[in-house]
Amino acid sequence: MNKIVSIEWLYSNLDNKNLIILDASLTKTASGKGSDFADKIIPNARRFKIKEKFTNQSSIFPNTVPSAKQFEDECQKLGINKNSQIIVYDNIGIYSSPRVWWLFNYMGHQNIAVLNGGLPHWIANQYPTVTIEKVEYSPGNFTSKIQAIKLKSIDEIRQNIKKQEFLLIDARSEGRFNNTAKDPRENIPSGSIPNSVNIPFQNILKNGKFKSSEELKDIFSKSLGHHNKLAFTCGSGLTACILLLASELTQKKEFYLYDGSWTEWAELQLK
Repeated sequence: MNKIVSIEWLYSNLDNKNLIILDASLTKTASGKGSDFADKIIPNARRFKIKEKFTNQSSIFPNTVPSAKQFEDECQKLGINKNSQIIVYDNIGIYSSPRVWWLFNYMGHQNIAVLNGGLPHWIANQYPTVTIEKVEYSPGNFTSKIQAIKLKSIDEIRQNIKKQEFLLIDARSEGRFNNTAKDPRENIPSGSIPNSVNIPFQNILKNGKFKSSEELKDIFSKSLGHHNKLAFTCGSGLTACILLLASELTQKKEFYLYDGSWTEWAELQLK
């Protein structure tokens, strides 16, 4: 299926029995921003709790990718099947939903798309919402098969500083990247990984939606040069997925995620 879908498409497919709608909203962003729609969800949506259920809780770093077993078990609890068609959204617009899209791809399930504009765009166009309720689902038969090639480790990032086998793209703000603004995480300095380039994720969005393909191609062409292999990083591996998804929408290259991102690099490389 397409990697993103419109609110019009989702509304016309709400009664599709094979469709699983996931609400991947967070309580707040890394910068502390909340949502005006924290108590609303799209009808039939299931809460996909990234931080509570789909993160490796034993890791010292935030948002670390879970094990295949943990991901599989939690997906089954949500009633997700091997053949489920998944649409994921969040209540910021485009923020945490691309992370979920990437997680499913990493776990071997590509039948998933992000709702462009998310819940704010849905509500702005007067589509229906319901209040959040606790629901138990019939167990699904979802299985995970990790695609390890999609992930880069800190050792690979270190080696690449000299080898330059791929280009590392940082999705954080310009201030954090250039060390002119404070990092929102306590005791984490600002700065950047050597030889990385900066494309703030906000630059590829407009009114909570992805910019047009032509605009995205123009933004990426100014930073990517001749590189055919791209790795993405941010503060904790979440907003990097926004850039990664936008790149997959517009380019034919190899894409990777540095999951530990700046938090891991600052803790293990700078201290």
